[in-house]
Amino acid sequence: MLDDIDIAELSHRPGLKWARATGGTIAAWVADMDFPPPDPVRDAIAGADLCYPVWEQDPGANPLIGAYVRRTQSKWGHRPEPNSIRFFTEMIQALQAILYVATAPGDAVAMHTPSYPPFLETIELMGRRLVPIPMVDTGSRWTFDIDRRALAECTALILVNPQNPTGRVFTHDELAALAAVAETHDLLVIADEIHAELTYEPHRHLPFASFAPHRTITLASASKAFNLAGLRCAIADVAVPHVRKALDALPPRMLGEPGTAGILGTLAAWEHGDPWLAEVRALLARNRDLVAAAFPGQHPPEGTYLAWLRMADPAGWGVLLNPGPDFGPGGDGYMRLNFATSRPVLDEILRRLATR
Repeated sequence: MLDDIDIAELSHRPGLKWARATGGTIAAWVADMDFPPPDPVRDAIAGADLCYPVWEQDPGANPLIGAYVRRTQSKWGHRPEPNSIRFFTEMIQALQAILYVATAPGDAVAMHTPSYPPFLETIELMGRRLVPIPMVDTGSRWTFDIDRRALAECTALILVNPQNPTGRVFTHDELAALAAVAETHDLLVIADEIHAELTYEPHRHLPFASFAPHRTITLASASKAFNLAGLRCAIADVAVPHVRKALDALPPRMLGEPGTAGILGTLAAWEHGDPWLAEVRALLARNRDLVAAAFPGQHPPEGTYLAWLRMADPAGWGVLLNPGPDFGPGGDGYMRLNFATSRPVLDEILRRLATR
């Protein structure tokens, strides 16, 4: 049934993605899937007790702590320490809180570019200075060179892996090289691994915390893999003691926290949503191949459901994409296409873009 969704149905959805797609335009921009979330998530939310949760007084009683530890260990062989886990409403909030307590205005922060626009905006609005690590098209894939002199002036590195928007899944050697530089220059590494469960064979996600365990803060959420962005639930494995201490010193609830629906919905996804995820991953792999066939000579993503395409803005073609310049340095001349949709919708997207 996930592959039977049509444009008429989607056009009535009230969320941001389709609300912006007016006048018959197809939404292929913001990173929401068009697939409905897993039934176990819906059931968990519908049956939730919405009184004050017990973990409000006893954070260690939060059932998502154990679920996250078990899933991370079973998927990637890395075991987070339960007492290092903190909760946020979303990745942006977690990033901003960590930068607030661990860096100062004027500090330099490295990040691969082009990059996720809200991360770029966060660095600018918080008065930190971006040091780009440019993604480079070698002709066969996207890669990067490490400018060790530039990184020497940085306080922190934001590592998005799988990378958004290029879709790269960084290799063992690439991550090991970054870990070595982080060690040499005493960098705090904030690893956004929100797309970790959405990689394509033969590529494999490797947690950065397994390379630099004592200097890495890992950000995770079920929101991308299970299409749950509106639940507002994110996890940070704050394995760096001084950062954890600084976060805990803030006034209680100053940063907000996920509600019961977010916690229980995420728990249901991780504990009961894998059959749904397997079906979605198969559809995404097929869609990735369809996009690659429609745009020969460009690099299919190794992870995510986002294609980074060298093309002109298709304004007036009836497809809403994310403009490349929004992703900062290296974004000119590109567009980002979200292909997490049904076959009929994707076929129509590609038909319209064929006039490019």
